[in-house]
Amino acid sequence: MPQENTSDFAEYATASWPRLVRTAQLLTGDFHEAEDLVQTTLAKLYARWRWIPRDEIDMYVRRALVNNNLSRLRKRRVVHLLMPFLPEKAHRSHAESVEQHTVLWEALGDLSARQRAVMVLRYWEDLSEQDIADVLNCSVGTVKTHARRGLEALRAHAALAGHPHASPGAKR
Repeated sequence: MPQENTSDFAEYATASWPRLVRTAQLLTGDFHEAEDLVQTTLAKLYARWRWIPRDEIDMYVRRALVNNNLSRLRKRRVVHLLMPFLPEKAHRSHAESVEQHTVLWEALGDLSARQRAVMVLRYWEDLSEQDIADVLNCSVGTVKTHARRGLEALRAHAALAGHPHASPGAKR
């Protein structure tokens, strides 16, 4: 790979790392698995870097991130239990924030992998239905179905019933 492509990749990976890890954490439910997922995705991306059109990099990376996560879930067939804990010396406002995040993480963890991917891409990444369909390689109708069912499941989730601030559209 020519040196300029290597430095372009390094710049992209460095600048995108925090955003990709946040997205991956929402997809996986675990910070360490999120970092592994992003690292795997970027390693695969590096091998294909010179062939990716520069105006499609973000879409390509999102698609790869989601696909690698779905592949990881298919291979492992493991149910991820999200069990965050509250540090003892946390401030009350921080404790409330952690509680809201915990509730949302628990509810997201109960969705199917595809529903969760749609929720994350729609409400965290703020992608359009067409963009999500492109990332997931499915129809817009399928995206709408996953979104509708995911929202219904989140609204009906017992943990979210008492927490009006823990909604899927709320960015934290």
